[in-house]
Amino acid sequence: MDIELRDKFLNLWKKYFNNAELPITFYFSDDETRALPAGKEPLPRCVIGGLATVRAGKSIYFDAESLKCGKRFLGFTRDVRPNFNYFLSCGIPNKVRGERYVQTPEMVQEIFDNTPTITAPAKYIVFKRWDKLDEKDNPQVVIFFAIPDVLSGLFTLARFDETDRGAIQAPFGSGCAAIVQNPYLEQLSENPHSILGMFDPSARVSVPKDMLTLAVPMKNFVKMIDNMEESFLITEAWQKVQKRIR
Repeated sequence: MDIELRDKFLNLWKKYFNNAELPITFYFSDDETRALPAGKEPLPRCVIGGLATVRAGKSIYFDAESLKCGKRFLGFTRDVRPNFNYFLSCGIPNKVRGERYVQTPEMVQEIFDNTPTITAPAKYIVFKRWDKLDEKDNPQVVIFFAIPDVLSGLFTLARFDETDRGAIQAPFGSGCAAIVQNPYLEQLSENPHSILGMFDPSARVSVPKDMLTLAVPMKNFVKMIDNMEESFLITEAWQKVQKRIR
């Protein structure tokens, strides 16, 4: 990790976003010394809830054994629970609860058939808050947990140097797919998109009611940092919004 880049963002974040919550990052690694194991303490079933400690400043890693839910979307398995297409849709009476996020089991299957998966390239997935990164870290995706005013700034900055109206996307998926699977796939592409997320009702209870996420591939995030001081952030329009950010 470029420490100068880390510190440059921290200074600019303070300048333009006040004391808004810092982003977290993730990357895959075989080095278990880069963080603390998540499995050493009780964790919520949902990965999103487990990241609360990372957002507070504690660096942790997950592996296949420490995950209760989200293994597929973090790349540690291709399997899903039995009758998952019914679970996500209408259910099976007296057998499978239906979340009713998709109209029919067949539609769920079609979505899965057309959604690429990821395979973890290393044993661990390491999560660290931006200010906790050091020179040995190699973040691949930067994840903001943001309130609407902050998100408006991030959204506009993320597409500041883009002509593609779809430079930021919000594909259907779980909370962990929105912050890991989808942005990880994007960072492997030539022209990666940022991912707006946390619309999954099951994950919503793990974040404050006024918060969504924006997950940015690292190569995009470097450009965002470089663009901050020539973007709308220096204008009176943003200053009016910034006053509301605490």
